[in-house]
Amino acid sequence: MSAAKVEIKNSNELISSIVELAKSLGLETREEYNVAKRIWGSNRNIDVILRDPKTSKVLGIECKFQKTPGTIEEKLPATIEDIKAWPMDGIVVYGGEGITANMKSYLVSTGKALEFEELESWFKLYFGLPLN
Repeated sequence: MSAAKVEIKNSNELISSIVELAKSLGLETREEYNVAKRIWGSNRNIDVILRDPKTSKVLGIECKFQKTPGTIEEKLPATIEDIKAWPMDGIVVYGGEGITANMKSYLVSTGKALEFEELESWFKLYFGLPLN
């Protein structure tokens, strides 16, 4: 599976595409994994957890997709902050036309967010997989 060739239309497709990409790279996956509380007190369900079975390295992924302008812009900074409290490294994978250029700039500046199309090479570097 090549991340550059996938057209994603909603959050569920984003999650499914991440899981499919991760499995194609030999990573184990879990979806909607519950771990403790968020910084504002609600239960924390991490959208996708990836684990390299060879090294046991783990990564959590929060998925955010917005088709049209809306409240996601209010939620993304809190999500970036929440990731700091995770018991593992974590990133936000985002997509959709509803995320403004300003918000994309903010997300990139955190070093904790990227678009789906960037994932394959990022996963390979993060998990130490072959770069072929």
